Amino acid sequence: MRRFISFIACAFVLMSFTPKGKSDVELRVNSMLKKMTLEEKVGQMAQITLDVIAAGGDRYSSAEPLQVDKAKLRHAVVKYHVGSVLNTTNNRARDIATWNRTIGDIQEVATKETRLKIPIIYGIDAIHGATYSLGATMFPQQIGLAATWNPALARKMGEIAAYETRACSIPWNFSPVLDLGADPRFSRQFEGFGEDPYLGSVLGVQLVKGYEGDSRNIAGSHQVASCIKHFLGYAVPISGKDRTPAYIPDNVLREYHLPAFKAAIDAGATTIMINSGIINGVPVHANPLIITNLLKKELGFKGLVVTDWGDIENLYRRDRVAGSVKEAVKMAVNAGIDMSMIAYQYEEFCDALVELVKSGEVKQSRVDDAVRKILRLKLELGLFEKPVSDSHSYPLYGSEEFGKVAYASALESITLLKNSNGILPLTKGAKILVAGPNANSMRSLNGGWSYSWQGEKTDEYTERFNTFYEAISRSNGDENTRFVPGVSYDKDIKYYKSHKDKFDEVLAAARWSDVVVLCLGENSYTEKPGDLQDMHIDDLQVELATEVAKSGKPVILVLNEGRPRVISRIESLTNGVIQTYLPSNYGGDALAAIIFGDENPSGKLPYTYPSAPNSLVPYYHKPSEEQKKMVGAYDYEGDYNPQYEFGFGLSYTTFSYSNMKVTKVTMGANEEFTVSVDVTNTGKRAGKEVVQLYSSDLVASITPDVKRLRRFEKIELKPNETKTVVFSLSTRDLAFVDMHNRWIVEPGQFELRVGNLSQLVIVK
Repeated sequence: MRRFISFIACAFVLMSFTPKGKSDVELRVNSMLKKMTLEEKVGQMAQITLDVIAAGGDRYSSAEPLQVDKAKLRHAVVKYHVGSVLNTTNNRARDIATWNRTIGDIQEVATKETRLKIPIIYGIDAIHGATYSLGATMFPQQIGLAATWNPALARKMGEIAAYETRACSIPWNFSPVLDLGADPRFSRQFEGFGEDPYLGSVLGVQLVKGYEGDSRNIAGSHQVASCIKHFLGYAVPISGKDRTPAYIPDNVLREYHLPAFKAAIDAGATTIMINSGIINGVPVHANPLIITNLLKKELGFKGLVVTDWGDIENLYRRDRVAGSVKEAVKMAVNAGIDMSMIAYQYEEFCDALVELVKSGEVKQSRVDDAVRKILRLKLELGLFEKPVSDSHSYPLYGSEEFGKVAYASALESITLLKNSNGILPLTKGAKILVAGPNANSMRSLNGGWSYSWQGEKTDEYTERFNTFYEAISRSNGDENTRFVPGVSYDKDIKYYKSHKDKFDEVLAAARWSDVVVLCLGENSYTEKPGDLQDMHIDDLQVELATEVAKSGKPVILVLNEGRPRVISRIESLTNGVIQTYLPSNYGGDALAAIIFGDENPSGKLPYTYPSAPNSLVPYYHKPSEEQKKMVGAYDYEGDYNPQYEFGFGLSYTTFSYSNMKVTKVTMGANEEFTVSVDVTNTGKRAGKEVVQLYSSDLVASITPDVKRLRRFEKIELKPNETKTVVFSLSTRDLAFVDMHNRWIVEPGQFELRVGNLSQLVIVK
């Protein structure tokens, strides 16, 4: 790791593009704006997908091998002045040479055949590493990264993803996802950092800094522009299904959904993508109160605002708030959109916006403001000086060193949820049956946005990595390890096919074994294709687990899923439960290391794991959702009763907490204080512990949350070692948003908790 850091530092000095001073950038922007026609300005605001300019097929697909169609490219870039291209839903991962050749072809036309020679900016969803680049380093999806509770790993993932993305001449990454993952039904929950605003804020800032660097010298050959998304409130639709309406009170939007975005903006995030959905009846892409008033004015965001896929057109065709595409363009641009991710029908957008400006329905100043941000971004990225990277200048691309960081991330993400009678770790050489649909699949380990949009092509590119079964077999010996799937995934990601004719084989293998490692969960998906009708894990998997349990042998349930599917029907049949989330290419090796005790698990849940489909509230629920604690005469079946709580995760060692101290127990509404606690490893092996500080407002004018995470720190302790962890806070950290949308700290009592310790403090 030291070699990696020193290499990056030296290479940055030797290889980075010459950064332009802010005043120089603004002078160049102003100079270009004065020279541009209206049509050229509007074209800069248009973003199209790669298929539109690719050879073969039509606008919605491209032939293999990938080639740019120069005639289509010139029509878009020379005639319509299109300023940006992004990856396509139907495309697949490319090697570094193909990326540089393809983007080189695009940039050659943009910088040599257009009047002002403005380069294209290419954007991509490299959300857990350079996910569309063959041979690049793939990390756990963000939900797994959140389970590490390790900000340093988020930073390293950002640095490596930026390095490998830039190696492919791609300077703009549509990441990180900062949506609050408070609804486990949502098909994109795995793309974010979980349900807590503070955890998401801390990790989001580090990922942005990993992409852009501390100094935001994004012209550097190892940096990319980040794009925080999806502003705002995207992940909590009422139905739980993608791109459907949400109803979110303003104070809730501000207190829970806004903090991670604000933290990333304050950290210097360069661009932002808007929520594709609808809040309180208004599509966000047409809402100036959110885009202009809140984002641009109140938060002071000065960067580029881009739509999501086809969302201006959706105002007309899907949401029916506009009577035509032209009216939709008017609404979105006037609401504050700077660039439209049109995807396909770019002529429609460009012609409409030109007409709107000429008629005065969209002000010229609004277009100039948008184009100014686009040109500034291209200048800051150094695209005018170096539109295509030197691929040979990236010797660490896909390196073993980078792979070690991805492995460490997978290792620290894996969360041990149950370990009855110390069944884990297993002894090598034991007879082990590995079963289930996720046991021998690299696709399910990676999830969506892996080599392709839905991840369905993953197995084509991942032969050199180990599935769960392969990794366990390598550690345990082929002669001691058997694999029988029992149930597998059909080609359609929503359905399964049963091998009931092989259930006897599964049961026989289970009887042969000393222990069964049962790998269940989900196949890859994202967005609408991942929408759910039922939160329970699939019926066929439940049936498989039931059959395996009949053997009487211990069962270790390994979960491999993008969201917490309800397992209450089978959890009691298991002796151990391990959550791997979507650990990506090194997940199999990491799981095997933990199962056999070569490594000690340290992951903690970044969300509440529900025990029932109708009990999906987060850990910061209200006291009324715990009524059985208030009314002793009744046992409410619908009470808050998760399968596993937020922040929970076991270790192969034990930790004790003692000597909690608060520097002030009575303080004013704007005072600093510290909380310290001693943490001791009371077990027999080294381990990592996430020390979590929570607060509870005992009485408030709005019914308070039961508790809220305020600080955390991950530490490593040897056996019998003690460390003192000190958290610095302010009483401002205890604030909430009232009904007038003000952050306030009300006088009263607050309980602070770390582990099993607590301390009351009073705010005057």
